[in-house]
Amino acid sequence: GSQDCAQNIRVTGQVQGVGFRPAVWRLAQRHGLRGSVHNDGAGLAIHACGPGAALERFVQDLQRDAPPLARIMQIEREPAPILARDAGFAILPSAGAGPVVTGVAPDAASCAACIAETQDPAARRHRYPFTNCTHCGPRLSIATRIPYDRAHTTMQAFTMCAACHAEYTDPADRRFHAQPIACPDCGPRLWLEHPDDSPAAGQATEHPIVAARRWLGRGAIVAIKGLGGFQLACDATDADALARLRLRKHRASKPFALMARDLAMVRSYCRVGRDEQALLCGPAAPIVLLPRADAGATALATGVAPGMATLGFMLPNTPLHHDLLSGLAHPIVLTSGNLSDAPQLTDNDAARNALAGIADAFLLHDRPIARRVDDSVLRSMAGAPRVLRRARGLAPAAIALHPGFAAAAPVLALGSDLKNSFCLLRTGQAVLSHHIGELRDARTLADHRRAIDDYRQLFDHQPTQIAVDMHPQSLAGRAGRAMCTTDGDRVASLVEVQHHHAHIAACMAENGLPPDTPDVLGIALDGMGYGDDGGIWGGEFLRAGYRGFTRLARLRPVALPGGDAAMREPWRNTYAQLVAAIGWPAFAERYSALELHARLRAKPLAVLDAMLASHTNCPPASSAARWFDAVAAACGICFDRIGHEGQAAMELEACLDAATLERDHDDQAYPFAIDTGDAARLPCLDPAPSWPALLDDLQHGVPAGVVSARFHKGLAIAIVRMVQLLRAASGGDILRTVALSGGVFQNRVLLEQLVRRLEQAGLAVLTHRQVPSNDGGLSLGQAAVAAARMLAPRAPTPIAPPAATARTETTPCA
Repeated sequence: GSQDCAQNIRVTGQVQGVGFRPAVWRLAQRHGLRGSVHNDGAGLAIHACGPGAALERFVQDLQRDAPPLARIMQIEREPAPILARDAGFAILPSAGAGPVVTGVAPDAASCAACIAETQDPAARRHRYPFTNCTHCGPRLSIATRIPYDRAHTTMQAFTMCAACHAEYTDPADRRFHAQPIACPDCGPRLWLEHPDDSPAAGQATEHPIVAARRWLGRGAIVAIKGLGGFQLACDATDADALARLRLRKHRASKPFALMARDLAMVRSYCRVGRDEQALLCGPAAPIVLLPRADAGATALATGVAPGMATLGFMLPNTPLHHDLLSGLAHPIVLTSGNLSDAPQLTDNDAARNALAGIADAFLLHDRPIARRVDDSVLRSMAGAPRVLRRARGLAPAAIALHPGFAAAAPVLALGSDLKNSFCLLRTGQAVLSHHIGELRDARTLADHRRAIDDYRQLFDHQPTQIAVDMHPQSLAGRAGRAMCTTDGDRVASLVEVQHHHAHIAACMAENGLPPDTPDVLGIALDGMGYGDDGGIWGGEFLRAGYRGFTRLARLRPVALPGGDAAMREPWRNTYAQLVAAIGWPAFAERYSALELHARLRAKPLAVLDAMLASHTNCPPASSAARWFDAVAAACGICFDRIGHEGQAAMELEACLDAATLERDHDDQAYPFAIDTGDAARLPCLDPAPSWPALLDDLQHGVPAGVVSARFHKGLAIAIVRMVQLLRAASGGDILRTVALSGGVFQNRVLLEQLVRRLEQAGLAVLTHRQVPSNDGGLSLGQAAVAAARMLAPRAPTPIAPPAATARTETTPCA
């Protein structure tokens, strides 16, 4: 123990730009060790020398006392040369050579120490909006290259003053090597601009944040340059200001996010559980969807989140936001600074131009933003926090896959056209990009290409394979195909992955299943994805491994009258479902007194009938989301059209009567049929029997909230029945694990009902936590499929489909 020994210790993971080197220096002092520590492309390299027992305690403490933002993936040790007795312990400059496998840390919300400092009138950084330290502040949003050093950030233009430099070079200071370190003497500055830019007498010296508060108090819309892009703010209790913001931003109905001064203010509008409190106050400071409190929420303008039972709240995440909110009596609406669906703006001049018709004033600063990073969104469901949008504070933290993936060569997966993110997979780590958005918008598509180049350069990533959705018209897929043919001299090979297979694989991957895992029973419920038969899928039961899948069953396909129009106008789905379930004549005869009958009769039904009869522009789809739309419209929710994706289903969930859900016997839930299929037909989950039960309820004046509860419960019961049937048909006690994925599982009620009932049936249930169940997590699944196929190129033994379904469509396994 007392004899000297020495080791080279390699620490990998999220270990750069998080204060790890000073933490190592302090531990070395504590344990009387000599040696050195430095960053390089692979992570953190430590040469430590001293008594053996001290060295062991040092390595234990490395893990226990790691800085708050660090995430250690691995610690490797090997013998090293013994150092002279009088050698000290040094922090060496970064070594840039070698392959880059380390990460850039996500941006982190201001820590308590920095906020206390900005609130102290005697402190050097009193009210300074760019105050940060090693434990907080910008990372991804300012990094231009790796390793993460000041010269590789957008802070390189600001020369440190003597006082900041002293802190930066003192290993005992919490700002040691804090790359964005700054103060009012040497750092970025803040100012307010507005159209009548002649400040009235006496206001010329007004603090920009005080001026911004005054504008908000007058009902103005203020554009704020935040951490990862521009935001638009207004008083959340001012209905006129909110109406103007919706009108100017062309955002008719989509809920707005809110920022509150502190937890107490959030609690006056919402119920906050322990999980939610930890999320709100954690370093990611995301938007958290919270159930509205019974009282108090009346004070907010009704236009904040129309039709929703939840509100999306976040707490201030920078000193600028803390200062702004500290003087306000109400929460503010804080939404991304863009026109609806376009990417968030990051540049002052571009924002002045694009937002001139929206914002009344601009709170600007001169620290450039290296890449736009939206707010992350989380919701606590089924006993755990779930990521709905992965961005600020979470991306680009690596997701550790099963160690079996470590041998796979690098993969780049390009994700989906909706809620896009892409994924860089290498050495068993998956780096998911921040949320990119809807690629249908040309500006977002251009941003997607730029972001891919940006991340590949940032992480020095050379993919051997590029994974894409198999849809031939996919915009992300088109980009991937182009990259395979033009990517310099090293041409990557293309891997096509079916949409719902990628959803299930993403769920498997984030739950740590190995590449050669036994098959799971995957349930993928979403809006739609391209099936390997060329059809529109969206309610699928798959027997899946990473390398391939068999489609075991589906929701009953129903026509989408008008194709894309059926996604925007829920009444079309109601009509198609009623025609399929009971026929229009029977409906008209039995339910003529219903308002639903009168509203449908006013629509151009003859045109729809002609389309249905001739199969013109009404493709059949097994889409779960269109099912929800049909039920919502039948209840009078978003009957004519939706203002944003998922609105009808979200409002159907929001109006649900909780007492009915808890108290009603299962027999009162709406019944669904299971068609067991035959040699020519897949088994189907059929909603036809639920329609007469639902319509009878409406006929008897049963409120929409009760109808919603009976529908959600009936669907969960039917899915569990289908799972049991498929397991029995597969023979033996297999498919014990069920994986749930797809955007429909952002529905809290369905997720909780299903998880509880599947677990009661003795099954293991895999769900999403770290990546969204919606298309935002798709690229992780695409990457995992490509990597697993690469690791075992031979096709797995074909799976015998259940006896009843001899003609089960399967994907070709690579």
